[in-house]
Amino acid sequence: MGDTKKEYVVRPEEAGSINISEDVVAAIAVSAALEVDGVGDLSAGSSNPLSKKNGVKGVRLTIGDGSVIVDLHIMVKYGQPIPTVAQNVQDAVVNAVESMTELKVCQVNVRISGVTFGSELASGQ
Repeated sequence: MGDTKKEYVVRPEEAGSINISEDVVAAIAVSAALEVDGVGDLSAGSSNPLSKKNGVKGVRLTIGDGSVIVDLHIMVKYGQPIPTVAQNVQDAVVNAVESMTELKVCQVNVRISGVTFGSELASGQ
């Protein structure tokens, strides 16, 4: 009961089942988000350190009955159009998670935590 790591059965079969760790799903979402042009980094957010739930910085998952809701806190590179970057993150995360896990992504909520300026971060924290 003390273990907070969850696994989700993706495809129960007669020969066995496929279990995917929550951390794996979170890592897929993070990797997809970081590949989007204009994303500087992920952030734990100013009021809720999401990394404690999953062990993965900047992402929180709500998974149930073969579906997932992904909450991401991102830092956008200075000069990039924020709505476009956020939409591209949503699309990338949906495509990556659904294609790699067969979980249905219901929502990808993107929260902009700050702006990156080269190697310096400005986040209003």
